[in-house]
Amino acid sequence: MFTGIVEELGKVTGLDRLADSARLTVHGPLVTTAVSPGSSIAVSGVCVTVTSTKDGQFTADVIGETLARTSLGALTAGGPVNLERPVPAGGRLDGHIVQGHVDGTGVIIESRPADRWHVLRISAEPGLLRYVAKKGSVAVDGVSLTVSEVSPLADDAVGESWFEVSLIPETLARTTLGKSSVGDVVNIEVDVIAKYVERLLAGGAR
Repeated sequence: MFTGIVEELGKVTGLDRLADSARLTVHGPLVTTAVSPGSSIAVSGVCVTVTSTKDGQFTADVIGETLARTSLGALTAGGPVNLERPVPAGGRLDGHIVQGHVDGTGVIIESRPADRWHVLRISAEPGLLRYVAKKGSVAVDGVSLTVSEVSPLADDAVGESWFEVSLIPETLARTTLGKSSVGDVVNIEVDVIAKYVERLLAGGAR
């Protein structure tokens, strides 16, 4: 389990495409401390399993399903990624419960400065937006954020399904979102509690 509190900005050093998968190598000297093959690391919100480490770098295999459902397939050498190690048992939950299981991707459709923060508007499919609530939590590229605004579900026509998050200076400085632009694709993980509630209510209706 992760918390959405990014520990380090890593740098992609390689994405080797295979038949239906890829081998991802990332330079992240902080997160590679005390990790070994089999350990988990969240890469821009995607939980991957470490296969090897060397000289402050780690390598992980990424299956085709993950490449298709997340932004990892578009990574290029030299590009930045958000990195986080799992929270230890008894550790502080400073963000919210993040599994590293990306539900889908969104696209930044607006980026605007505010007084002392920055606002991103992100388009998302209605199937994802149904789990997003104003003042609730969402993980964007692995960053735990509070939803500041959301489009009405009744207006979910094409291009009208979106939510907004407000980024404080610390988030802008420590994560990839600080250099994000309109048109960028981002990984989205909705609050897992909302999905469990929906599942339980559906079961109780039978």
